[in-house]
Amino acid sequence: MNRVKVAVFQEAKNGNNECGDSYFFCETEREFVCALADGLGSGEYAKESSEIVINIIKENMNCSVESLVKKCNERLYGKRGTVLAILKIDFSLRNYSISSIGNVGVMTVTGENERKRNLPNAGYLAGYKREFKVIQEPLMNEMNFVMYTDGVTHKELTENYFFCTDVERITKSFALRSEQPRKDDTTLIAIRYEDKDSLS
Repeated sequence: MNRVKVAVFQEAKNGNNECGDSYFFCETEREFVCALADGLGSGEYAKESSEIVINIIKENMNCSVESLVKKCNERLYGKRGTVLAILKIDFSLRNYSISSIGNVGVMTVTGENERKRNLPNAGYLAGYKREFKVIQEPLMNEMNFVMYTDGVTHKELTENYFFCTDVERITKSFALRSEQPRKDDTTLIAIRYEDKDSLS
């Protein structure tokens, strides 16, 4: 039985055929990985950079978050650049790791109805050597994670539907109540961790 449920809302900036955001998620017996990349600007070239990053993560998902960020950064030398967030949940160690670079965010929501937005690293990935911090925290049962690009506004992130246990309801509520038309490429990924067999 899957421990993680995921639902995604994605919409291109008003007037664009192509969204410059790319994402990937996968659950194995040992871990869950989700990555969200936003290519700088919008349209075709933004999509190219964000897809490069996502493909690297797909091919190396067993690596640590630190290693994934480093590999992505190296491959973007000479490209337009990308901002990125990576979430990795380790089921056996019962912890999660987050690294976000630039204006791609990650918000955690616990069963006590507390939400916390993780502070991102400044800048973006474009091949230049630098250090990126990774946050590691204990995993609690019945947690929500929300990953989002900068098309999602501060006001939208304060809505109470993020406390829902049903991820489909979160993305549908966001779609119904969010600003239209979108002023930027927008991706919102709602993630629910719930292990019925574990102790909370």
